[in-house]
Amino acid sequence: MRSDNIKTGVERAPNRSLLYALGLTEEEMDRPLVGIVSSWNEIVPGHMNLDKITAAVKDGVRLAGGTPIVFPAIAVCDGIAMGHIGMKYSLVTRELIADSTEAMALAHQLDGLVLVPNCDKNVPGLLMAAARLNIPSILCSGGPMLAGHLRDGRRTCLSHMFEAVGAYHAGTLDEAGVRDYEENACPSCGSCSGMYTANSMNCLAEALGMALGGNGTIPAVYSARLRLAKHTGMKIVELIEKNICPRDIMTPAAFHNAETVDMALGCSTNTMLHLPAIAHEAGVAIDLSEANAISARTPNLCHLAPAGDTFMEDLDRAGGVYAVMKELTKRGLLDTGLLTVTGKTVAENLAGAVNRDPSLIRPVDDPYSENGGIAVLRGNLAPDGCVVKQSAVDPAMMVHEGPARVFDSEEDAIAAIYGREIRPGDVVVIRYEGPRGGPGMREMLNPTSAICGMGLGESVALITDGRFSGATRGASIGHVSPEAAAGGLIGLVEDGDLIRINIPACTIELAVPEEELQRRRAAWTCPPPKVQTGCLARYAKLVASADKGAILCT
Repeated sequence: MRSDNIKTGVERAPNRSLLYALGLTEEEMDRPLVGIVSSWNEIVPGHMNLDKITAAVKDGVRLAGGTPIVFPAIAVCDGIAMGHIGMKYSLVTRELIADSTEAMALAHQLDGLVLVPNCDKNVPGLLMAAARLNIPSILCSGGPMLAGHLRDGRRTCLSHMFEAVGAYHAGTLDEAGVRDYEENACPSCGSCSGMYTANSMNCLAEALGMALGGNGTIPAVYSARLRLAKHTGMKIVELIEKNICPRDIMTPAAFHNAETVDMALGCSTNTMLHLPAIAHEAGVAIDLSEANAISARTPNLCHLAPAGDTFMEDLDRAGGVYAVMKELTKRGLLDTGLLTVTGKTVAENLAGAVNRDPSLIRPVDDPYSENGGIAVLRGNLAPDGCVVKQSAVDPAMMVHEGPARVFDSEEDAIAAIYGREIRPGDVVVIRYEGPRGGPGMREMLNPTSAICGMGLGESVALITDGRFSGATRGASIGHVSPEAAAGGLIGLVEDGDLIRINIPACTIELAVPEEELQRRRAAWTCPPPKVQTGCLARYAKLVASADKGAILCT
């Protein structure tokens, strides 16, 4: 066992003395030492139950003959961090989580890892660590939140809450209405109830083969979630015994499966950052341009919030991720011979999967659309690409052209939207919010929700070198690469410039003559970094472009 490096032989007597100091017995030291990376804390609703999930994982490890050892990972709640400087720290934590997990696992020579995340950056951060370390690992999330119910009985969720603020500023909702959403949109612990980033990544962990079935969809408050955690704890001991490691599972074909399921589910655009970053750690290259080819042959089968009015608990009842994957196999869209953490192949995992609700998981021959949920657009405004969740765009906005309204920060854009300075037909441009320019690539849920909440979702587009929450809907186009701070054309856009967007054609163009762009480029200077100290300053110096997954250059 790897842990023999700290517990076997006379030379390791000092190490053992410290293990005895933990209260471990000789019998426990003779077993595999299983690290459980718990993201529990008391500030993130999606993580407040992870102490119980972690305890259940520990039970499972012990049942299977291993010794569980818990250590922490940090977590940021993107919803609480939204709209202020806190959001600059969200994406940064992905790298901090991966690095700290690597340090703990190698410093203590653990035999395997159970990853216990739930919200946005913890899932990819821990999967990045697993791929980097390549020791037996398995993921068990904390599960999604239940949908809320307003006083009149309508179901609701966090994306509705953000849009309610826009409706208030538009004068279509009073303070009592806002309070109704405020008190009822998030009724339980868990990752927010729509197909937002956290739930997207937890579902894709199943598709990638790194989590047991149900990981992405069993609600946080269900006892089935605790049973899943116990089975995950049992499974890691088996993975250690068989020496099945993450890179045996996270192969190029597995990432292709995950991208295909991504398109079918209508996942968050943030998956276009996280899948490449995880793949990079696994030694697999993912080209952003491949997304459109996968989308072209993958039907979109699900319209969960924010694209529709169904939620994760509904997807779970309908059969979960495995039922979606089973539909995709009917067109031969998945490689079903791949190994997974169950110790079985994808085909064996899907053998008993049933689509229990074809109105929620559309059959593959009756999809919402023949194209997948995400599109990558290219053109002079984004030669390296930008992304849009096309499954959540109003049909009227799939093709759009309009004058640019340019802002150099999220705060300036929000003030203009709430000040009713944005008109139907406009294209809001928010720049210097990319990985380097932010720094930290903030999510833009506030401005996109303000646009939709104020009734402009069918007439106004938003373009940014920042990114979007999975709760964003509408013609919201992010990850513009190169970003403004890197000299991208988005930094040269001026108020009134015509921008043409054609999502079906996957194009985005700034209609300004080249000679005028050359004049602007000669006069352009990059603004100084908005944050010049601490981890954000280091991040800005090391981070790669969004089209590369915003990974850190080494």
